[in-house]
Amino acid sequence: MKHFATVTRVPGDPILGLLDAYRADPNPAKLDLGVGVYKDALGLTPIPRAVKQAEQRLIDSEQTKSYIGGHGDPLFGEQLLQLVLGEGSPALVDKRAGCTQTPGGTGALRLVGDFLAKCLPGRSLWLSDPTWPIHETLFAAARLKVEHYPYVDAANRLDVPAMLETLSRIPRGDMVLLHACCHNPTGYDLSRDDWRQVLDIVRERELLPLFDFAYQGFGDGLDEDAWAVRLFVDALPEVLITSSCSKNFGLYRERTGALIVVAADGESLIDVRSQFASVARNLWSTPPSHGAAVVAMILANPELRQLWQQEVAAKRERIAGLRQGLVDALAPHGLAERFAHIAQQRGMFSYTGLTAEQVLRLRREDSVYLVESGRANIAGLDAERLGQLAAAIARVTA
Repeated sequence: MKHFATVTRVPGDPILGLLDAYRADPNPAKLDLGVGVYKDALGLTPIPRAVKQAEQRLIDSEQTKSYIGGHGDPLFGEQLLQLVLGEGSPALVDKRAGCTQTPGGTGALRLVGDFLAKCLPGRSLWLSDPTWPIHETLFAAARLKVEHYPYVDAANRLDVPAMLETLSRIPRGDMVLLHACCHNPTGYDLSRDDWRQVLDIVRERELLPLFDFAYQGFGDGLDEDAWAVRLFVDALPEVLITSSCSKNFGLYRERTGALIVVAADGESLIDVRSQFASVARNLWSTPPSHGAAVVAMILANPELRQLWQQEVAAKRERIAGLRQGLVDALAPHGLAERFAHIAQQRGMFSYTGLTAEQVLRLRREDSVYLVESGRANIAGLDAERLGQLAAAIARVTA
């Protein structure tokens, strides 16, 4: 008897499949703008110097490989809470905010999905359209009912009025996922006035906000990118935040993230975090230690923290320069105005506005690899090849 005879094959992840196609392409001038990792001018994803120094110190000082607790490294949680909420945050002063370490931001999202399905059943979770594709599959796996609010219009431009109009009709008590900064996949961020309007609706409709905060420091700055999160935390009794250290600490493969909860009071905080620990016990039991220990050491050490902040700033400024550089490179082709939005977006990703057909032509004719939605990883570019990309875009859009 073949027990697995009825098991069907699942299609591969389209973005990872894109990476396979890129690797198999023999063209020496190929460009990978698909996979969401930061690359330097040499096309590498280097380990930050602050991380390397922290790792060396850990090697010299680490005494055990025993389990850490269900909520993770306590110093990591303490330091990350301050990084996300801000030192002196009223939620921290009032002891109504807590941090549970998770295997990456994805682990935090799955943990919060299972928690919401278990403890707040019957409510819908509203996602932006578009959103990170894993949001859809992850929350479906958690058995949550998912709905959508519009984020961009038919021309792939940010559509705040449509977003606000839909949010204002969400059933009272539902949950809404908000991208704190560097929206993935579009790169369009809300203005501070936009955020205030969203807060007014969330408060009036008594919605539960869940922030996905995967790119702190890659938009306008570490504190600037946390502005919306802190606005909501200061104004509302309850907020959920998933945080990732993959991008800003370069700890992709170490799987370092956290689920942060702000509760109405200390007793409620204890109740909620007990549920987090219970759910996590059946997912990964205890989180991995190394990445969290690195982050904790960097944030707690003034010298390492300053170096890390400088490295994050350099990455942010490089991405902003690449955005403007691409628009400038498109200017001789008469396309600067058409693609001006690329320079206005934030973070690693850009909704270019290219159609699926144009994306496939770029791949076939120029060995330029983008996601079929037209999303490009701007951090995958290097300044010397902006002209090459601009010329290719001009050809497929002519």
